[in-house]
Amino acid sequence: MDMKGDFMGKPLLSVKNLSIEYEGASERTLAVDDVSFSLNRGECLGIIGESGSGKTSIAMAIMGILPSSAHVKGSIMYDDVNIQCLSEGERNMYRWGEIAVVFQNSLDVLNPVLTVHEQIYECIIEHTSLYKGEADRRVENLLELVGLDPQVSEHYPHHLSGGMRQKVLIAMALSCNPKILIVDEPTSSLDPWAKDEIIHLLKELQRQNNFAMIVISHEIHIISQLADRLQVMYSGCIMERGYTEDILQTPMHSYTRGFINSSPYINPYKDLWGIPSEAYSSSIRKGCPFYNRCYQRLELCSEKKPELSYVATEREIACNRGGIITILEAQDIDKTYEFNGNEILACKGCNIHIRSGETVVLMGESGSGKTTLATIISGVLEADSGQVQFLGKRVEGNNFTSQMGGIQIVFQDPFSSINEFLTVEEAIVEPLTITGIVEKDSRRHMVKLALKDVQLPYDDGFLARRCYTLSGGQRQRVALARSLIMQPKLLIADEVCSMLDPSTQANILRLLKGLQNAKGFSMLYITHDVAIAQKIADRLYVMHEGSISEENLLDIR
Repeated sequence: MDMKGDFMGKPLLSVKNLSIEYEGASERTLAVDDVSFSLNRGECLGIIGESGSGKTSIAMAIMGILPSSAHVKGSIMYDDVNIQCLSEGERNMYRWGEIAVVFQNSLDVLNPVLTVHEQIYECIIEHTSLYKGEADRRVENLLELVGLDPQVSEHYPHHLSGGMRQKVLIAMALSCNPKILIVDEPTSSLDPWAKDEIIHLLKELQRQNNFAMIVISHEIHIISQLADRLQVMYSGCIMERGYTEDILQTPMHSYTRGFINSSPYINPYKDLWGIPSEAYSSSIRKGCPFYNRCYQRLELCSEKKPELSYVATEREIACNRGGIITILEAQDIDKTYEFNGNEILACKGCNIHIRSGETVVLMGESGSGKTTLATIISGVLEADSGQVQFLGKRVEGNNFTSQMGGIQIVFQDPFSSINEFLTVEEAIVEPLTITGIVEKDSRRHMVKLALKDVQLPYDDGFLARRCYTLSGGQRQRVALARSLIMQPKLLIADEVCSMLDPSTQANILRLLKGLQNAKGFSMLYITHDVAIAQKIADRLYVMHEGSISEENLLDIR
Protein backbone atom coordinates (compact mmCIF):
# COMPACT_ATOMS: atom_id res chain seq x y z
CA MET A 1 0.00 0.00 0.00
CA ASP A 2 1.42 3.38 -1.01
CA MET A 3 1.33 5.48 2.12
CA LYS A 4 2.24 8.69 0.38
CA GLY A 5 -0.52 8.24 -2.18
CA ASP A 6 -3.39 6.87 -0.10
CA PHE A 7 -2.83 8.37 3.34
CA MET A 8 -2.26 12.04 2.61
CA GLY A 9 -4.67 14.59 4.05
CA LYS A 10 -6.17 15.22 7.47
CA PRO A 11 -5.62 12.35 9.91
CA LEU A 12 -8.67 10.41 11.02
CA LEU A 13 -7.23 10.06 14.55
CA SER A 14 -4.73 12.33 16.29
CA VAL A 15 -3.31 11.52 19.72
CA LYS A 16 -1.44 14.45 21.23
CA ASN A 17 0.69 14.51 24.38
CA LEU A 18 -1.13 11.55 25.87
CA SER A 19 -0.02 10.56 29.38
CA ILE A 20 -1.66 7.89 31.53
CA GLU A 21 -0.91 7.39 35.21
CA TYR A 22 -2.33 4.61 37.36
CA GLU A 23 -2.74 5.42 41.03
CA GLY A 24 -2.12 2.51 43.38
CA ALA A 25 -2.27 2.14 47.13
CA SER A 26 1.30 3.35 47.68
CA GLU A 27 2.61 4.66 44.37
CA ARG A 28 1.76 6.00 40.95
CA THR A 29 2.70 4.19 37.74
CA LEU A 30 3.33 6.18 34.59
CA ALA A 31 2.11 3.81 31.89
CA VAL A 32 2.12 6.24 28.93
CA ASP A 33 4.42 9.25 28.88
CA ASP A 34 3.60 12.18 26.56
CA VAL A 35 2.88 10.11 23.45
CA SER A 36 1.71 11.68 20.17
CA PHE A 37 0.82 10.01 16.88
CA SER A 38 -1.75 10.09 14.10
CA LEU A 39 -3.69 7.53 12.08
CA ASN A 40 -4.72 8.22 8.51
CA ARG A 41 -7.76 6.87 6.72
CA GLY A 42 -7.27 3.36 5.37
CA GLU A 43 -3.78 2.79 6.81
CA CYS A 44 -2.53 0.34 9.41
CA LEU A 45 -0.33 1.52 12.28
CA GLY A 46 1.62 -1.08 14.24
CA ILE A 47 2.61 -0.60 17.87
CA ILE A 48 5.20 -3.02 19.29
CA GLY A 49 7.08 -3.29 22.54
CA GLU A 50 7.71 -5.50 25.52
CA SER A 51 4.96 -6.29 28.02
CA GLY A 52 4.30 -3.23 30.15
CA SER A 53 5.38 -0.74 27.50
CA GLY A 54 1.98 1.01 27.46
CA LYS A 55 0.53 -0.40 24.24
CA THR A 56 -2.79 -1.63 25.63
CA SER A 57 -3.21 1.48 27.82
CA ILE A 58 -3.21 3.58 24.65
CA ALA A 59 -5.91 1.37 23.11
CA MET A 60 -8.04 1.59 26.25
CA ALA A 61 -7.65 5.37 26.35
CA ILE A 62 -8.81 5.68 22.74
CA MET A 63 -11.81 3.50 23.54
CA GLY A 64 -12.48 5.36 26.81
CA ILE A 65 -12.47 2.22 28.93
CA LEU A 66 -9.59 2.91 31.32
CA PRO A 67 -10.21 2.05 34.98
CA SER A 68 -11.15 4.78 37.46
CA SER A 69 -7.60 4.66 38.91
CA ALA A 70 -6.20 6.07 35.66
CA HIS A 71 -5.40 9.76 35.31
CA VAL A 72 -5.28 10.90 31.68
CA LYS A 73 -3.71 14.01 30.17
CA GLY A 74 -3.57 15.10 26.54
CA SER A 75 -6.07 14.91 23.72
CA ILE A 76 -7.49 12.20 21.48
CA MET A 77 -9.03 13.79 18.39
CA TYR A 78 -11.31 11.72 16.19
CA ASP A 79 -12.33 13.59 13.04
CA ASP A 80 -11.91 16.99 14.76
CA VAL A 81 -13.76 15.91 17.93
CA ASN A 82 -11.80 15.64 21.20
CA ILE A 83 -13.34 12.46 22.56
CA GLN A 84 -11.54 13.02 25.87
CA CYS A 85 -13.92 15.89 26.56
CA LEU A 86 -17.12 13.97 25.83
CA SER A 87 -19.50 12.68 28.45
CA GLU A 88 -19.79 8.93 28.92
CA GLY A 89 -23.04 8.91 26.97
CA GLU A 90 -21.55 10.89 24.09
CA ARG A 91 -18.42 8.76 24.04
CA ASN A 92 -20.52 5.60 23.94
CA MET A 93 -21.83 6.78 20.56
CA TYR A 94 -18.29 6.58 19.18
CA ARG A 95 -17.58 3.11 20.56
CA TRP A 96 -18.20 0.33 18.05
CA GLY A 97 -19.88 2.70 15.58
CA GLU A 98 -16.74 4.77 14.88
CA ILE A 99 -13.94 3.00 16.78
CA ALA A 100 -14.00 -0.69 17.73
CA VAL A 101 -11.52 -2.97 19.47
CA VAL A 102 -10.60 -6.65 19.26
CA PHE A 103 -9.12 -7.74 22.58
CA GLN A 104 -6.51 -10.45 22.96
CA ASN A 105 -8.06 -12.90 25.44
CA SER A 106 -11.17 -14.27 23.76
CA LEU A 107 -12.27 -16.52 26.64
CA ASP A 108 -12.21 -13.66 29.14
CA VAL A 109 -13.83 -11.14 26.79
CA LEU A 110 -16.69 -13.29 25.51
CA ASN A 111 -19.60 -13.91 27.86
CA PRO A 112 -19.58 -17.65 28.67
CA VAL A 113 -23.39 -17.86 29.17
CA LEU A 114 -24.38 -16.18 25.90
CA THR A 115 -24.30 -17.79 22.47
CA VAL A 116 -22.22 -16.29 19.67
CA HIS A 117 -25.39 -14.98 18.06
CA GLU A 118 -26.56 -13.27 21.24
CA GLN A 119 -23.24 -11.52 21.78
CA ILE A 120 -22.93 -10.11 18.25
CA TYR A 121 -26.65 -9.30 18.17
CA GLU A 122 -26.34 -7.32 21.41
CA CYS A 123 -23.63 -5.09 19.88
CA ILE A 124 -25.76 -4.40 16.81
CA ILE A 125 -28.96 -3.60 18.71
CA GLU A 126 -27.18 -1.34 21.21
CA HIS A 127 -25.18 0.70 18.71
CA THR A 128 -27.29 0.75 15.51
CA SER A 129 -30.89 1.40 14.52
CA LEU A 130 -31.41 -2.00 12.88
CA TYR A 131 -34.57 -3.93 13.71
CA LYS A 132 -34.53 -7.49 15.07
CA GLY A 133 -34.84 -9.25 11.72
CA GLU A 134 -32.19 -7.02 10.14
CA ALA A 135 -29.88 -7.56 13.11
CA ASP A 136 -30.30 -11.34 12.84
CA ARG A 137 -29.33 -11.23 9.17
CA ARG A 138 -26.43 -8.94 10.01
CA VAL A 139 -25.08 -11.53 12.50
CA GLU A 140 -25.25 -14.22 9.82
CA ASN A 141 -23.50 -12.00 7.28
CA LEU A 142 -20.76 -11.07 9.75
CA LEU A 143 -19.99 -14.70 10.55
CA GLU A 144 -19.70 -15.47 6.85
CA LEU A 145 -17.53 -12.37 6.40
CA VAL A 146 -14.98 -13.64 8.94
CA GLY A 147 -15.02 -17.15 7.47
CA LEU A 148 -17.27 -18.93 9.99
CA ASP A 149 -20.24 -21.17 9.29
CA PRO A 150 -23.47 -19.35 10.33
CA GLN A 151 -24.35 -22.42 12.42
CA VAL A 152 -21.59 -21.33 14.80
CA SER A 153 -23.99 -18.63 16.00
CA GLU A 154 -25.77 -21.11 18.26
CA HIS A 155 -22.59 -22.24 19.99
CA TYR A 156 -21.17 -20.96 23.28
CA PRO A 157 -17.59 -19.59 23.39
CA HIS A 158 -16.16 -22.67 25.11
CA HIS A 159 -17.38 -24.82 22.20
CA LEU A 160 -15.05 -22.99 19.80
CA SER A 161 -11.32 -23.16 19.09
CA GLY A 162 -9.07 -20.20 19.87
CA GLY A 163 -8.98 -19.13 16.22
CA MET A 164 -12.78 -19.35 15.93
CA ARG A 165 -13.27 -17.26 19.07
CA GLN A 166 -10.89 -14.65 17.68
CA LYS A 167 -12.97 -14.50 14.50
CA VAL A 168 -16.10 -14.02 16.60
CA LEU A 169 -14.45 -11.05 18.32
CA ILE A 170 -13.53 -9.59 14.94
CA ALA A 171 -17.12 -10.05 13.77
CA MET A 172 -18.34 -8.23 16.90
CA ALA A 173 -15.90 -5.38 16.32
CA LEU A 174 -17.03 -4.99 12.70
CA SER A 175 -20.73 -5.27 13.53
CA CYS A 176 -21.29 -1.50 13.40
CA ASN A 177 -18.99 -0.71 10.45
CA PRO A 178 -16.34 1.24 12.41
CA LYS A 179 -13.94 3.64 10.73
CA ILE A 180 -11.10 2.49 13.01
CA LEU A 181 -10.39 -1.05 14.20
CA ILE A 182 -7.97 -1.53 17.11
CA VAL A 183 -6.57 -5.06 17.31
CA ASP A 184 -4.77 -5.91 20.55
CA GLU A 185 -2.50 -9.00 20.36
CA PRO A 186 -4.82 -10.74 17.87
CA THR A 187 -2.83 -13.97 17.58
CA SER A 188 -0.73 -14.34 20.75
CA SER A 189 -2.37 -17.60 21.93
CA LEU A 190 -3.00 -19.21 18.53
CA ASP A 191 -1.18 -21.94 16.64
CA PRO A 192 0.79 -20.96 13.50
CA TRP A 193 -1.98 -21.97 11.10
CA ALA A 194 -4.61 -19.99 13.01
CA LYS A 195 -2.23 -16.99 13.21
CA ASP A 196 -1.80 -16.93 9.44
CA GLU A 197 -5.55 -17.27 8.95
CA ILE A 198 -6.27 -14.30 11.23
CA ILE A 199 -3.58 -12.18 9.51
CA HIS A 200 -5.02 -12.97 6.08
CA LEU A 201 -8.53 -12.24 7.34
CA LEU A 202 -7.60 -8.84 8.79
CA LYS A 203 -5.76 -7.84 5.60
CA GLU A 204 -8.70 -8.86 3.43
CA LEU A 205 -11.30 -7.17 5.65
CA GLN A 206 -9.33 -3.93 5.66
CA ARG A 207 -9.03 -4.09 1.88
CA GLN A 208 -12.76 -4.65 1.47
CA ASN A 209 -13.98 -2.12 4.05
CA ASN A 210 -11.16 0.45 3.91
CA PHE A 211 -11.14 1.03 7.67
CA ALA A 212 -8.03 2.29 9.44
CA MET A 213 -6.38 -0.14 11.82
CA ILE A 214 -4.10 -0.06 14.85
CA VAL A 215 -2.40 -3.40 15.47
CA ILE A 216 -0.86 -3.84 18.91
CA SER A 217 1.48 -6.79 19.28
CA HIS A 218 4.80 -8.08 20.54
CA GLU A 219 4.92 -10.53 17.60
CA ILE A 220 7.00 -9.05 14.81
CA HIS A 221 5.60 -11.55 12.30
CA ILE A 222 2.12 -10.05 12.77
CA ILE A 223 3.32 -6.46 12.53
CA SER A 224 5.42 -7.13 9.42
CA GLN A 225 2.40 -8.59 7.62
CA LEU A 226 -0.15 -5.93 8.56
CA ALA A 227 1.38 -2.57 9.47
CA ASP A 228 2.30 0.20 7.01
CA ARG A 229 3.90 2.31 9.71
CA LEU A 230 5.38 1.22 13.01
CA GLN A 231 6.10 2.79 16.36
CA VAL A 232 8.24 1.04 18.95
CA MET A 233 7.34 1.63 22.59
CA TYR A 234 9.29 1.18 25.78
CA SER A 235 8.20 2.12 29.30
CA GLY A 236 5.39 4.34 28.03
CA CYS A 237 7.50 6.21 25.46
CA ILE A 238 7.96 5.97 21.70
CA MET A 239 11.57 4.97 21.03
CA GLU A 240 11.46 4.74 17.23
CA ARG A 241 8.94 5.42 14.48
CA GLY A 242 8.86 4.99 10.71
CA TYR A 243 7.89 2.68 7.88
CA THR A 244 7.58 -0.90 9.09
CA GLU A 245 9.85 -2.44 6.47
CA ASP A 246 12.58 0.14 7.06
CA ILE A 247 12.59 -0.35 10.84
CA LEU A 248 12.64 -4.15 10.63
CA GLN A 249 15.46 -4.08 8.06
CA THR A 250 17.56 -1.39 9.74
CA PRO A 251 16.65 -0.59 13.36
CA MET A 252 18.27 2.64 14.50
CA HIS A 253 17.54 2.54 18.24
CA SER A 254 19.37 0.04 20.44
CA TYR A 255 16.09 -1.04 22.08
CA THR A 256 14.47 -1.69 18.71
CA ARG A 257 17.46 -3.74 17.57
CA GLY A 258 17.40 -5.85 20.73
CA PHE A 259 13.66 -6.40 20.43
CA ILE A 260 13.96 -7.49 16.80
CA ASN A 261 16.98 -9.72 17.49
CA SER A 262 14.90 -11.63 20.04
CA SER A 263 12.37 -12.61 17.37
CA PRO A 264 12.59 -16.15 15.91
CA TYR A 265 10.70 -14.86 12.88
CA ILE A 266 13.52 -12.44 12.03
CA ASN A 267 16.34 -14.74 13.21
CA PRO A 268 15.23 -18.33 12.53
CA TYR A 269 18.75 -19.80 12.50
CA LYS A 270 20.45 -17.75 15.21
CA ASP A 271 20.54 -18.01 18.99
CA LEU A 272 18.00 -15.63 20.49
CA TRP A 273 19.13 -13.07 23.06
CA GLY A 274 16.66 -10.86 24.86
CA ILE A 275 17.54 -7.39 26.08
CA PRO A 276 19.16 -7.59 29.55
CA SER A 277 16.62 -6.73 32.23
CA GLU A 278 16.74 -3.96 34.77
CA ALA A 279 15.33 -3.91 38.27
CA TYR A 280 11.63 -3.09 38.05
CA SER A 281 10.72 0.45 38.97
CA SER A 282 7.29 1.97 38.54
CA SER A 283 8.08 5.38 40.03
CA ILE A 284 7.90 8.58 38.02
CA ARG A 285 11.33 9.02 36.48
CA LYS A 286 13.45 11.57 34.67
CA GLY A 287 15.97 11.09 31.90
CA CYS A 288 15.87 8.41 29.24
CA PRO A 289 13.58 5.49 30.18
CA PHE A 290 15.99 3.05 28.52
CA TYR A 291 19.01 4.38 30.44
CA ASN A 292 19.58 1.36 32.72
CA ARG A 293 19.56 -1.11 29.80
CA CYS A 294 21.52 0.92 27.26
CA TYR A 295 25.23 0.27 26.71
CA GLN A 296 25.98 3.47 24.85
CA ARG A 297 24.45 5.77 27.47
CA LEU A 298 26.07 9.01 28.58
CA GLU A 299 25.76 10.70 31.94
CA LEU A 300 23.37 13.28 30.48
CA CYS A 301 20.97 10.43 29.58
CA SER A 302 20.23 9.97 33.29
CA GLU A 303 18.92 13.53 33.44
CA LYS A 304 17.71 14.45 29.96
CA LYS A 305 14.72 12.72 28.43
CA PRO A 306 15.40 12.39 24.68
CA GLU A 307 12.94 13.94 22.27
CA LEU A 308 11.54 12.04 19.32
CA SER A 309 13.27 13.64 16.34
CA TYR A 310 14.01 12.87 12.71
CA VAL A 311 17.30 11.17 11.90
CA ALA A 312 16.36 10.20 8.32
CA THR A 313 13.45 10.59 5.93
CA GLU A 314 10.34 9.19 7.64
CA ARG A 315 12.38 7.90 10.60
CA GLU A 316 12.22 9.31 14.12
CA ILE A 317 14.36 8.25 17.09
CA ALA A 318 14.22 9.15 20.78
CA CYS A 319 17.89 8.97 21.72
CA ASN A 320 20.30 11.58 23.07
CA ARG A 321 23.01 10.11 20.81
CA GLY A 322 20.89 10.04 17.67
CA GLY A 323 20.37 6.28 17.73
CA ILE A 324 22.92 3.47 17.48
CA ILE A 325 26.34 5.08 17.17
CA THR A 326 29.25 3.99 14.99
CA ILE A 327 32.11 3.16 17.35
CA LEU A 328 34.76 2.28 14.77
CA GLU A 329 35.35 3.34 11.19
CA ALA A 330 38.29 2.28 9.03
CA GLN A 331 38.77 4.17 5.77
CA ASP A 332 40.94 3.37 2.75
CA ILE A 333 43.31 1.04 4.59
CA ASP A 334 46.36 -0.05 2.54
CA LYS A 335 49.11 -2.37 3.70
CA THR A 336 51.94 -3.97 1.71
CA TYR A 337 54.58 -6.36 3.05
CA GLU A 338 58.04 -6.77 1.54
CA PHE A 339 59.54 -10.26 1.54
CA ASN A 340 62.73 -11.31 -0.26
CA GLY A 341 62.47 -8.30 -2.52
CA ASN A 342 58.82 -9.01 -3.38
CA GLU A 343 55.81 -6.92 -2.42
CA ILE A 344 52.75 -8.68 -1.02
CA LEU A 345 49.57 -6.62 -1.02
CA ALA A 346 47.71 -7.52 2.20
CA CYS A 347 45.11 -4.72 2.30
CA LYS A 348 43.96 -2.48 -0.49
CA GLY A 349 41.48 0.37 0.02
CA CYS A 350 39.63 -1.44 2.81
CA ASN A 351 36.65 0.27 4.43
CA ILE A 352 34.75 -1.08 7.40
CA HIS A 353 32.48 0.33 10.08
CA ILE A 354 31.16 -1.21 13.29
CA ARG A 355 28.19 0.07 15.27
CA SER A 356 27.66 -0.08 19.00
CA GLY A 357 26.66 -3.51 20.28
CA GLU A 358 26.67 -5.34 16.95
CA THR A 359 28.59 -8.36 15.69
CA VAL A 360 30.36 -7.78 12.39
CA VAL A 361 31.92 -10.79 10.69
CA LEU A 362 34.97 -10.41 8.46
CA MET A 363 35.13 -13.50 6.29
CA GLY A 364 37.53 -14.75 3.66
CA GLU A 365 39.88 -17.54 2.75
CA SER A 366 43.30 -17.92 4.38
CA GLY A 367 45.71 -15.24 3.12
CA SER A 368 42.95 -12.82 2.13
CA GLY A 369 44.21 -10.16 4.55
CA LYS A 370 41.69 -10.56 7.37
CA THR A 371 44.19 -10.72 10.25
CA THR A 372 46.26 -7.88 8.82
CA LEU A 373 43.18 -5.64 8.68
CA ALA A 374 42.20 -6.66 12.22
CA THR A 375 45.61 -5.83 13.67
CA ILE A 376 45.56 -2.46 11.90
CA ILE A 377 42.11 -1.73 13.29
CA SER A 378 43.32 -2.52 16.82
CA GLY A 379 46.43 -0.36 16.43
CA VAL A 380 48.84 -3.29 16.80
CA LEU A 381 49.98 -2.79 13.20
CA GLU A 382 50.41 0.48 11.35
CA ALA A 383 48.78 0.93 7.94
CA ASP A 384 50.70 2.33 4.96
CA SER A 385 47.80 4.69 4.30
CA GLY A 386 44.26 5.32 5.45
CA GLN A 387 43.01 5.86 8.97
CA VAL A 388 41.01 4.17 11.72
CA GLN A 389 38.80 6.12 14.10
CA PHE A 390 37.43 4.77 17.36
CA LEU A 391 34.68 6.80 19.03
CA GLY A 392 35.65 9.76 16.85
CA LYS A 393 39.38 9.65 17.71
CA ARG A 394 42.20 8.33 15.56
CA VAL A 395 43.67 4.92 16.45
CA GLU A 396 47.43 5.32 16.80
CA GLY A 397 49.60 2.55 18.19
CA ASN A 398 48.31 1.20 21.49
CA ASN A 399 46.30 4.29 22.47
CA PHE A 400 43.06 2.29 22.68
CA THR A 401 44.35 -1.20 23.49
CA SER A 402 46.04 0.19 26.60
CA GLN A 403 42.97 1.82 28.11
CA MET A 404 39.81 0.62 29.83
CA GLY A 405 36.78 0.75 27.57
CA GLY A 406 38.90 0.61 24.41
CA ILE A 407 39.79 -2.13 21.91
CA GLN A 408 41.01 -5.63 22.70
CA ILE A 409 41.95 -8.48 20.39
CA VAL A 410 41.88 -12.26 21.01
CA PHE A 411 44.06 -14.25 18.62
CA GLN A 412 43.55 -17.60 16.95
CA ASP A 413 46.09 -19.78 18.76
CA PRO A 414 45.57 -19.97 22.54
CA PHE A 415 48.85 -21.87 22.91
CA SER A 416 51.07 -19.13 21.47
CA SER A 417 49.07 -16.04 22.50
CA ILE A 418 49.71 -16.63 26.23
CA ASN A 419 53.02 -17.47 27.90
CA GLU A 420 52.43 -21.03 29.06
CA PHE A 421 54.67 -20.64 32.10
CA LEU A 422 52.57 -17.85 33.59
CA THR A 423 49.96 -18.68 36.18
CA VAL A 424 46.32 -18.08 35.26
CA GLU A 425 46.29 -15.01 37.49
CA GLU A 426 49.49 -13.62 35.99
CA ALA A 427 48.22 -14.12 32.44
CA ILE A 428 44.90 -12.38 33.05
CA VAL A 429 46.19 -9.53 35.21
CA GLU A 430 49.08 -8.70 32.85
CA PRO A 431 47.26 -5.89 30.94
CA LEU A 432 46.45 -4.18 34.25
CA THR A 433 50.01 -4.63 35.47
CA ILE A 434 51.55 -3.22 32.28
CA THR A 435 49.25 -0.21 32.05
CA GLY A 436 49.02 0.46 35.78
CA ILE A 437 45.52 1.86 35.32
CA VAL A 438 44.00 -0.09 38.22
CA GLU A 439 45.12 -0.05 41.84
CA LYS A 440 47.10 -3.19 42.74
CA ASP A 441 44.73 -4.06 45.59
CA SER A 442 41.77 -4.27 43.18
CA ARG A 443 43.39 -6.44 40.52
CA ARG A 444 42.83 -9.90 42.02
CA HIS A 445 39.13 -9.16 42.48
CA MET A 446 38.89 -8.11 38.81
CA VAL A 447 40.70 -11.31 37.75
CA LYS A 448 38.17 -13.42 39.63
CA LEU A 449 35.26 -11.55 38.06
CA ALA A 450 36.76 -12.07 34.59
CA LEU A 451 37.18 -15.81 35.24
CA LYS A 452 33.62 -16.02 36.47
CA ASP A 453 32.44 -14.27 33.27
CA VAL A 454 34.16 -16.87 31.08
CA GLN A 455 32.83 -19.73 33.23
CA LEU A 456 36.15 -20.87 34.68
CA PRO A 457 36.97 -21.59 38.36
CA TYR A 458 38.16 -18.55 40.28
CA ASP A 459 39.43 -20.10 43.50
CA ASP A 460 43.02 -19.56 44.64
CA GLY A 461 44.06 -23.00 43.42
CA PHE A 462 42.98 -22.32 39.84
CA LEU A 463 44.55 -18.85 39.91
CA ALA A 464 47.88 -20.49 40.76
CA ARG A 465 47.79 -23.06 37.94
CA ARG A 466 50.35 -22.73 35.14
CA CYS A 467 48.81 -22.13 31.72
CA TYR A 468 50.57 -25.17 30.21
CA THR A 469 48.37 -27.38 32.43
CA LEU A 470 45.17 -26.09 30.79
CA SER A 471 43.27 -27.56 27.85
CA GLY A 472 42.93 -25.64 24.59
CA GLY A 473 39.39 -24.56 25.47
CA GLN A 474 40.48 -23.40 28.93
CA ARG A 475 43.40 -21.45 27.47
CA GLN A 476 41.09 -19.70 25.02
CA ARG A 477 38.77 -18.75 27.87
CA VAL A 478 41.77 -17.38 29.80
CA ALA A 479 42.74 -15.35 26.70
CA LEU A 480 39.19 -14.06 26.55
CA ALA A 481 39.23 -13.17 30.27
CA ARG A 482 42.54 -11.36 29.72
CA SER A 483 40.81 -9.14 27.13
CA LEU A 484 37.54 -8.69 29.06
CA ILE A 485 39.36 -7.48 32.17
CA MET A 486 39.99 -4.26 30.20
CA GLN A 487 36.20 -3.86 29.70
CA PRO A 488 36.50 -3.22 25.95
CA LYS A 489 33.86 -1.50 23.87
CA LEU A 490 35.18 -3.39 20.84
CA LEU A 491 36.42 -6.99 20.99
CA ILE A 492 38.23 -8.39 17.95
CA ALA A 493 38.05 -12.20 17.87
CA ASP A 494 40.43 -13.56 15.24
CA GLU A 495 39.57 -17.18 14.37
CA VAL A 496 39.26 -17.86 18.10
CA CYS A 497 37.53 -21.22 17.60
CA SER A 498 39.35 -22.62 14.58
CA MET A 499 41.79 -24.77 16.64
CA LEU A 500 39.11 -26.18 18.97
CA ASP A 501 36.97 -29.28 18.68
CA PRO A 502 33.31 -28.73 17.59
CA SER A 503 31.85 -29.05 21.09
CA THR A 504 34.34 -26.65 22.66
CA GLN A 505 33.94 -24.31 19.68
CA ALA A 506 30.17 -24.20 20.20
CA ASN A 507 30.61 -23.47 23.90
CA ILE A 508 33.10 -20.66 23.24
CA LEU A 509 30.84 -19.08 20.61
CA ARG A 510 27.81 -19.19 22.84
CA LEU A 511 29.87 -17.79 25.70
CA LEU A 512 31.05 -14.92 23.51
CA LYS A 513 27.55 -14.04 22.37
CA GLY A 514 26.22 -14.30 25.90
CA LEU A 515 28.93 -11.99 27.22
CA GLN A 516 28.27 -9.54 24.40
CA ASN A 517 24.56 -9.52 25.22
CA ALA A 518 25.26 -9.01 28.93
CA LYS A 519 28.03 -6.40 28.60
CA GLY A 520 27.09 -4.66 25.36
CA PHE A 521 30.48 -4.58 23.61
CA SER A 522 30.75 -4.63 19.82
CA MET A 523 32.55 -7.53 18.20
CA LEU A 524 34.53 -7.99 15.01
CA TYR A 525 34.62 -11.74 14.46
CA ILE A 526 37.08 -13.07 11.88
CA THR A 527 36.43 -16.43 10.28
CA HIS A 528 36.46 -18.40 7.03
CA ASP A 529 33.47 -20.49 8.12
CA VAL A 530 30.20 -19.50 6.40
CA ALA A 531 28.05 -21.45 8.87
CA ILE A 532 29.51 -19.59 11.84
CA ALA A 533 29.05 -16.27 10.05
CA GLN A 534 25.37 -17.02 9.48
CA LYS A 535 24.96 -18.05 13.11
CA ILE A 536 26.43 -14.99 14.82
CA ALA A 537 26.66 -12.06 12.39
CA ASP A 538 24.55 -8.93 12.27
CA ARG A 539 26.51 -7.81 9.21
CA LEU A 540 29.10 -9.47 7.01
CA TYR A 541 32.15 -8.25 5.09
CA VAL A 542 33.79 -10.59 2.60
CA MET A 543 37.52 -10.12 1.95
CA HIS A 544 39.35 -11.42 -1.09
CA GLU A 545 42.99 -10.83 -2.07
CA GLY A 546 43.32 -7.83 0.22
CA SER A 547 40.11 -6.10 -0.81
CA ILE A 548 36.63 -5.99 0.64
CA SER A 549 34.14 -6.90 -2.04
CA GLU A 550 31.44 -4.26 -1.78
CA GLU A 551 28.93 -6.49 -3.59
CA ASN A 552 29.44 -9.05 -0.84
CA LEU A 553 28.71 -6.59 1.94
CA LEU A 554 25.73 -8.66 3.00
CA ASP A 555 23.01 -8.23 5.59
CA ILE A 556 22.73 -11.61 7.31
CA ARG A 557 19.14 -10.88 8.30
